[in-house]
Amino acid sequence: MPLLLFKNKIDKVWSNLRLRSVSLLLFVCFFSVSFQGKSQDIPDSFKKTIDSLVTNAPTDYQSLHKVLRKNRNDSLLMRYFSKIAATNTYAAGEVYALNELGRKYRNTTQYSKAISLHQEALDVATKANNLEFKVSSLNNLGVVFRRMSSIRTAMDYNQKALELAESVKNPSISLKRSINISHNCIGNLYQELGQFDRAISQFERSLILEKELDNPLGQAINHQNIGECQEALGLLDKALSEYRTSLAFNETINNDMGRVICNTSIAQIYIKQNQPDKAISLLTPTLMKAKKLDDGFLIAPVHINLGWAKSLLKRYNEAEENILRGLKLSEKYHLERYAAKACKLASELYQNQGSFEKALTYNLKAEQLEDEISNESTLRYVNDIMVRYDSQKKSTEIEVLAKENENVRLALRKNRTILLITSLALALLAGIFYILYRQFQLKNEKKVLTLEQSMLRSQMNPHFLFNSLNSIKLYIINNEQKNAVHYLNKFSKLVRKILEASSLKEIPLAEELETVELYMNIENIRFSNEIDFKININDDIDPHTIKIPSLILQPFLENALWHGLSSKTGAKQIELNVQKGNNDSYINISITDNGIGRAASEQIKLNKVLKRNSVGIAITKERLANFSRDYLNSFHLEIIDLFTKDGSANGTTVLLHIPTV
Repeated sequence: MPLLLFKNKIDKVWSNLRLRSVSLLLFVCFFSVSFQGKSQDIPDSFKKTIDSLVTNAPTDYQSLHKVLRKNRNDSLLMRYFSKIAATNTYAAGEVYALNELGRKYRNTTQYSKAISLHQEALDVATKANNLEFKVSSLNNLGVVFRRMSSIRTAMDYNQKALELAESVKNPSISLKRSINISHNCIGNLYQELGQFDRAISQFERSLILEKELDNPLGQAINHQNIGECQEALGLLDKALSEYRTSLAFNETINNDMGRVICNTSIAQIYIKQNQPDKAISLLTPTLMKAKKLDDGFLIAPVHINLGWAKSLLKRYNEAEENILRGLKLSEKYHLERYAAKACKLASELYQNQGSFEKALTYNLKAEQLEDEISNESTLRYVNDIMVRYDSQKKSTEIEVLAKENENVRLALRKNRTILLITSLALALLAGIFYILYRQFQLKNEKKVLTLEQSMLRSQMNPHFLFNSLNSIKLYIINNEQKNAVHYLNKFSKLVRKILEASSLKEIPLAEELETVELYMNIENIRFSNEIDFKININDDIDPHTIKIPSLILQPFLENALWHGLSSKTGAKQIELNVQKGNNDSYINISITDNGIGRAASEQIKLNKVLKRNSVGIAITKERLANFSRDYLNSFHLEIIDLFTKDGSANGTTVLLHIPTV
């Protein structure tokens, strides 16, 4: 009998095992078919996109998000991407997909699944040493724990994310956004603890950075958070303005989740401003949107505020239904802050209805929840973390500044050395340039002196002196004492003027004309006073104020005498005219003779056995060029041949344009 019983038991166990094996086999087959069916549901276009991503393997969030932004809310597609990325050991793709799946579960208040997925993403990012996705995963974990009111855990994750992101000297755009998210999350934690000033400081810091990145979603979130803090501080008008600004950003990017949050907050302001009807008209369509999004985090506060508004209108049954529904959702999804608010409103509702026992129960529950959220140890813990972080950051900044100061000192020392060497080089160059300039000046001065000496020699040439003295001697021999004395006085006066003028660079035109008149008087002795010499000065010219180079006209008069008139028979004339040029910048001096002309003079010169080289004109040109350097304009010399109507030579005109400005 026992053996039979034992056999029956064995048969029963074996039967159960076979049944379980069949069930397991059926389950595996069902799962395989199910997965295959789901795989078949993946669009070919998405498969091609994933294949391209796996092939190119971008490692930054921005590159992946740009391609997958439209598909990131589809959990089926993200699971497919996660599986393909894991199979191909494409860490960045796997982390992106896991975080997006976690975000999807977070937004449907399935927090345990969200935490599991974000933790898996963090493990993969850590193993792949991808700092950008590691920071992103830490921030996502912080957000989930904050929604669950686990403030300490949330602070640990967000603070770690911030420290890692700020350790990069030149962060990418994705890392900059992660830094902004960290600041925002830390601000939310301060807000949970009732530290509203600190929270606003964090939100404003994040808002500035989001503006720099031109991120409308980030700006919308921070404006919303600042509004919540201002509302808690009793600044209702400012809070309403921030909510509306946030709503405008959400409308721009067509963000339904943002619309629900902003409208819920705006309705809450209406309630506090004793406008319950206005609040209900806004909350009713908002509740439909929240349910469509299937996010308990959004639905719970809408129900709670609807209950609050209806309670003010004494619609107690509807108010009770909405408040308790909001409380149930808050407890289900561990939304302690909303649960505390619902309990407080329920307490007030029952008190108004005269149910004081229920009112007391819910009031005690509200106080318990608020204590759990913002107990002193949690607040001290968060503050200690932030103080430690700020202290560590300042120490790091001090070290960086010390290094920068040392680099600046080294750079300054290097710059001083370079400056000293440069100064010495410049001083040396300046010295060389000065020496070269002085040499140039001395060379010019020497040239001018040489010209002056040559000019003096040309003025005092032996032929002129010999001829002049011979003429005077003839007067003495012929016993013409009066003429001899007269011309001797003129000769001595001319020599004195020439010697005086030779030491001056420029002299008044009047003195120059007096000198040439003396010269022509003496030379006229040789020509038996046959030369008719005239000087004409225009009335608008003052010869005493106009300066010209000393002894500049004599060579041209000598040329007229020697080459123009010496071989001419008949009347001999030389006329010197002074007048202004076309403008006041020049004076024109013309010397006109009625001699034989240049062509005939050259022919005579060629036929002479003894040829006389005249260097006076060339020297005069150089002297005029030196003189003109001190003026804006330059000199100009023209020699014009004159002819009669029948074409015969009728003398020469030398025209000098001498600058006065």
